Amino acid sequence: MASSVVGTSFLPLHYSQDNNNNSASSTLSFRTNKISATKSRRMNRVMMMAAAAGGSSSVGQEGKVPLESRELTKPLNFSGESPSTPILDTVNYPIHMKNLSIQELAALAGELREEIVHTVSQTGGHLSSSLGVAELTVALHHVFNTPQDKIIWDVGHQAYAHKILTGRRSSMHTIRQTSGLAGFPKRDESVHDAFGVGHSSTSISAALGMAVARDLMGKDNQVVAVIGDGAMTAGQAYEAMNNAGFLDTNLIIILNDNEQVSLPTATVDGPAPPVGALSKALTRLQTSRKFHQLREAAKGITKQIGGQTHDIAAKLDTYMRGIVGGSGACLFEELGLHYIGPVDGHNVADLVHVLKKIKNMPNIGPVLIHVITEKGKGYAPAEAAPDKMHGVVKFDPKSGKQMKAKTSTRSYTQYFAESLIAEAEADDRIVAIHAAMGGGTGLNLFQKKFPERCFDVGIAEQHAVTFAAGLAAEGLKPFCAIYSSFLQRGFDQVAHDVDLQRLPVRFAVDRAGLVGADGPTHCGAFDTTFMACLPNMVVMAPSNETELMHMVATAAAIDDRPSCFRYPRGNGIGSLLPLNNKGTPLEVGKGRVLKEGSRVALVVTSQFSKVFSKYFDQNLKRFNQSRASE
Repeated sequence: MASSVVGTSFLPLHYSQDNNNNSASSTLSFRTNKISATKSRRMNRVMMMAAAAGGSSSVGQEGKVPLESRELTKPLNFSGESPSTPILDTVNYPIHMKNLSIQELAALAGELREEIVHTVSQTGGHLSSSLGVAELTVALHHVFNTPQDKIIWDVGHQAYAHKILTGRRSSMHTIRQTSGLAGFPKRDESVHDAFGVGHSSTSISAALGMAVARDLMGKDNQVVAVIGDGAMTAGQAYEAMNNAGFLDTNLIIILNDNEQVSLPTATVDGPAPPVGALSKALTRLQTSRKFHQLREAAKGITKQIGGQTHDIAAKLDTYMRGIVGGSGACLFEELGLHYIGPVDGHNVADLVHVLKKIKNMPNIGPVLIHVITEKGKGYAPAEAAPDKMHGVVKFDPKSGKQMKAKTSTRSYTQYFAESLIAEAEADDRIVAIHAAMGGGTGLNLFQKKFPERCFDVGIAEQHAVTFAAGLAAEGLKPFCAIYSSFLQRGFDQVAHDVDLQRLPVRFAVDRAGLVGADGPTHCGAFDTTFMACLPNMVVMAPSNETELMHMVATAAAIDDRPSCFRYPRGNGIGSLLPLNNKGTPLEVGKGRVLKEGSRVALVVTSQFSKVFSKYFDQNLKRFNQSRASE
C-alpha cells in the first residue's frame, strides 16, 4: 500500500492508494509529498501536516516539507521523430479516458508532453506552460465531463494538451497558422472550449457567471477555472473571488502555482523573479485563520468526508497553535473560498482523488485548489529555461535551440529600449513601468542599466497606468510600456487618471497593428482610436526606427500633457540611427510629406508609409501612361 496526503488549510484530504487495483480508499495516513528535489526553492509553501499529526515527514531546509515528484513512467522521446503514443492513440475525446487506470493516465501525460514538443517544434507557439500542466489536464478530463462540465483556461497558453484531448490532435500542426487552430481556446473552434481567452485573469469571472447561470437554470454541471502562470496578479481575479465568496455558489478554482507571478519574458540575466507581495503570500499558505475558526471549519467539512479525517481535525489544535498562532490568516479563506492544498501537480493519483472528492461534495461553495507544478516539466530545455521556452519559434527538439531567423536590423522593441536608456542617462527623472512584460517590452534592458528606476507591477495594467500617473504628479517622467491589446485593459485609468488631469505620462504602445500568429486577441487594432479621442493626448506613430527614437525624445520633452507613440512588432527597416541612439524632439502636429500632390491628401502612418510610397510611385506611373495613351 502506498499512501499519499494532500494538506489543506482547513482539512486534510488523505487516502491510501492500492497499487493493485488503483482504487482510492478512505484509509488515512500522513505522508507528505515531495516535488522535484532539484527545484526545492519552489516548495517552501508546503504545510507540515505530517509532523503535526504524528506521522512521518521529510522536513527540509528551514523546517519546510517539500512535495514528492513522481518520475514519468518511461523515458520520453524528444528525438524529432514522431513519438510512439499508444495510449494517446486511443483517446480522441475525453470520454475515451474514463476507464483508464491511474498508471495509464500518468503515462498519457508523458505522451502528451512528447506530442506537444514534437508539434510545437515544427510550428512554434507556447510550450513550457502546456508541459507544466499535462497531469492536471489529464486529471481534469478524467474526472469532469466536458462539454457539459465547463473548464475555463485562463490566458489559454497552457491549453495545448486540452486541445489534443478534445478532438483536435490531427489539426495541431496548424496551430497559430493561417486558417488553422487558434493558439488559445476559442468558443467557435470546439464545444469543449467553454470560454474564449487570450488576455489574463478573466477565468474566475467567466466561471462564476457560468456557475450562477447553471444555478438559475436548475442545472447540476461543474464549472472549473484554471488560473495561474502569472494571471493571479491582476485585480480582476480578486474581484471575482470576492464576489464568488459572497455568492457562495459551487465553483472550483484551480491555482496553477508554478512560481510564475510575472510573465515569463525573462530578464537579461535569466528568468524573471516572482513579482509583488502575492508571491510571498503563496509561500505562506500554510497559515490560516485563528485556530478556533479553523477547527470549526475542519470539523464541519470533514463530516462530509467521513472516516478518520474527522478525528484528525482535533490534532490540528496543537499544530495550528505552534505554526500559525492567533494572527494567521489565509487570503483565499478571507475572501470566502475554501482553500485546499498544496497539491502535487505532477501526481495524477493525488489530483484525481482531490478532484473527485470536491466534485462529489454537495453545496460546498467556492473552492480553491492550490496545485504546485513545474513549468516546462519533463522536457529538459524547458525545465532549464521555462521563461525562454514560454513562447517559441520553431526549434530543434533534441537541443531546444530555437531557429530564429537572422536579420540585419533589430526589433522596434529593442530600438525603443536603447533610445529610452539614452534619454534616462541624460535625465535621472525618467522611470519605466511595465506590466509583467520586461522581455516583451525591452525594459529588461532598461532594468539592467537602472534597476531602481524600472518597475514590474505584474499583470496589472490598470494599476500600472495610475501608478505612472502618481509618479508624474510628483515630478518624475514615467514611460509606461504596454502592448496595444493590453492597454485596452487600463483605458479608464488612461482617460480619468492621466488625460483628464493632463499628467505627463508617456505610453510606449508596443505591438501596434497586426501581430501575426498570436491572432485577434493580441492585435493592436484599436489604440489609435481610443488614444486619439482623448483631448489632451499626443499620439505619434513612427515610419521607421529612427523616427521611433526621435519620438521617445519628443515624449521625454513633453511635460505638460500625456503622450503616446505606437510601434509594430517586428524589425526596423534599416534607417540611419541618430548618434548614440539619442533622438531629437520633433515638432508636435507636423508630419513628413512623402509625395507632393494637389487633388487628394492621403495620411499614412508607421511602416506602411514605405509600402505606400512604393505603391504610389508604381500606380502614378501607370496612371500617367494611361492618360498619355488617351
